[in-house]
Parts: sequence; structure tokens; C-alpha cells
Amino acid sequence: MDGRTLLVKYLDQCPLIAILRGVRPDEVDAIGDALREAGIRIVEVPLNSPDPLRSIERLASRFGDDLLVGGGTVFTPANVEDIHAAGGRIIVSPHGNPNVIRATVQAGMVSCPGYFTPTEAFAALDAGANALKLFPAEAASPDVLKAHLAVIPKDVPMIVVGGVKPGQTRPWRDCGAAGFGLGGALYTAGQSAAETLVKARAFVTGLDA
Repeated sequence: MDGRTLLVKYLDQCPLIAILRGVRPDEVDAIGDALREAGIRIVEVPLNSPDPLRSIERLASRFGDDLLVGGGTVFTPANVEDIHAAGGRIIVSPHGNPNVIRATVQAGMVSCPGYFTPTEAFAALDAGANALKLFPAEAASPDVLKAHLAVIPKDVPMIVVGGVKPGQTRPWRDCGAAGFGLGGALYTAGQSAAETLVKARAFVTGLDA
């Protein structure tokens, strides 16, 4: 299964990606349980979290195919190799470094680099990206995404990241968004599993708003 097909498989179950910036390995199992219970199926552990590779390894081992687990804030091909070795299957970055994209694709993982302009989008796709992350979305709008999708191939999953709140996804989805990366509005460092479950359920319920 190629990276795009794999990503779409999980997005079809739930179009939300949990970004667990700041999570610790000793708490990540419980946080993962909460996310799965709420219905979220894709989890990203940013590399600027405490011992992120251990957290990725724990999640990948605990949940297997139930969750699509990987790393975020990825800057180098070496980071890609480390995440792959830890069991991660998706690489998310804030930029479109072609070396990172190629290393991700060569490893058989999902490549989801960040972009903000059509020029950046097509450069990432030329390097082999499976999906595109519109970031920071606070500085854009659903109409901007719609304009981008007038030229970007329709089969490219577009992930909106930045400033997304519960109940605010419908305008983006109507303009072509395939998924949403949820950061601080879903999880902040030190947050309990119980609070994570409440927030995750609010986002899942808000998809129909």
C-alpha cells in the first residue's frame, strides 16, 4: 500500500490528527488510549517533545495498525530514519525539504510536508510528497485552500494545521480539506488522559457541526 492510500485509509475513519507536542513516554500510553477511545486514528509526536522516539515506539507497539503513528517537526533525513526505526509510519514537517520527503518515501512511510503557497506545494509534490499540510492555517482561510485546489491535483490529501477549534472544520471541509492537525487546542504538555479524552470527543463531535 502506497503512502497516500495508507493515509486516506485512516483519514476516512477520522479526519483528525492528534499532535502531542510535549508528551512524555511515561504518559503516552494513557493519552493514546484516550485518543483511540474518542475515535482519532492518527497520532503525531513532534521531535521537540521529551524523548519523542521512545513515545513513538511505545505508541506503535501498543496500538499497531489501530493507529497511524509517526513523528512531527521533522527536519532531516536522519530524523526520518530514527522515526522509522521506532516504528513510525508517517512523517510531518513544517516545511517542504525535498531530502526529507524523498527519505520518507524511500522508507515506505507517509510524507506530509508543510506548505503555504502553490509554489511550495508543487515543489513538495515533485519530491514525492503523499499529502500536503497547509500551515499555518491561521494565516490562510477556507477560500485560500479552495483556490489552491483549483490547481493542485484533487487526489492529494490536504491537511489543515493551525488554529483549528472544535466545530470549526466544516467550512474547510466544504472547500476540500481532507484532514486537520490538532495541536494546543487538543493537547498541551502535562495534560491528563481524562482531559485529553474530553477534548478529543469535542473535536470528533464537532466534525458534524
